[in-house]
Amino acid sequence: METADLEEMAERLEASGAYRILRRLAVPTAFNAADGTPTKLGIVLDVETTGLNPGADEIIELGMIKFEFSADGRIFRVVDRFTGLREPAIPVPTEIIALTGITPELLHGRTIRSEDVSAFLAETVIIIAHNAAFDRPFCERAWPDFVSKHWACSSTEVAWRSHGRSGSRLAYLLNEVGYFTDGHRAMNDCEAVLTVLGHGPIDGGTYLGELLASARRLTVRIYAEGAPFDSKDVLKARGYRWFEGSADRPKCWRKDLFEDLLDAELAFLKSTVFSGKGIELPIQRFSAIDRYSIRTL
Repeated sequence: METADLEEMAERLEASGAYRILRRLAVPTAFNAADGTPTKLGIVLDVETTGLNPGADEIIELGMIKFEFSADGRIFRVVDRFTGLREPAIPVPTEIIALTGITPELLHGRTIRSEDVSAFLAETVIIIAHNAAFDRPFCERAWPDFVSKHWACSSTEVAWRSHGRSGSRLAYLLNEVGYFTDGHRAMNDCEAVLTVLGHGPIDGGTYLGELLASARRLTVRIYAEGAPFDSKDVLKARGYRWFEGSADRPKCWRKDLFEDLLDAELAFLKSTVFSGKGIELPIQRFSAIDRYSIRTL
């Protein structure tokens, strides 16, 4: 059956109100026609790895899409793509093979050259990953050029639920804008992120525009050092996560938030966790250049 006939059937089913149609994702070479607006180059990135620990696990696949965008969040031309496989020094777990379909045979003898990554990153101003706190540390360990780049997280830096989305999981977001993709591979996820970011909330703009605005804001990290043990449930419900400590910081609960929310958060801690006592908690500030970096884990 011809594509046009299938599309007509899909449109009729959708118009009935009884069906919702998902189309296989096919990323266009251009999202918007050039109109003279100044643009910059960004990258959507995803990695597949042997596991979750950037200190012990390794990247086995790197995918990147380079694209032009404007300051207001419009995506213009897809400029280039990069995909590469890399044989790790450790075995690939069976669950990773089952999830990705990337077998040891596919990886044998494969490598991703630093000079190729460096050339692809040239002139780009921002790297977007759907879980930047995961992807960035892995990339920084493998290729030093990633250390000096600005990063943004499309999972956490867009208020998906406030836009009526069911959550931040990429597969859900892609389905909700009308598409599906096969497999769990780096380039598939890059295409999905770029497609979702090119859409926008009902009140106008794009999700990329919101993400860029978030990336420009400073964030702060509060360390709730000395918090009473019985406040752990309150802190966890508030979004704090347990920090195992470091050479210069004790174990404690900590939380990252936008800087303009700091005063309200400190007031909450003082009244709820520290029972009105005077407190001076350690605070760190981050911008897109060091947010999610392995140096700030």
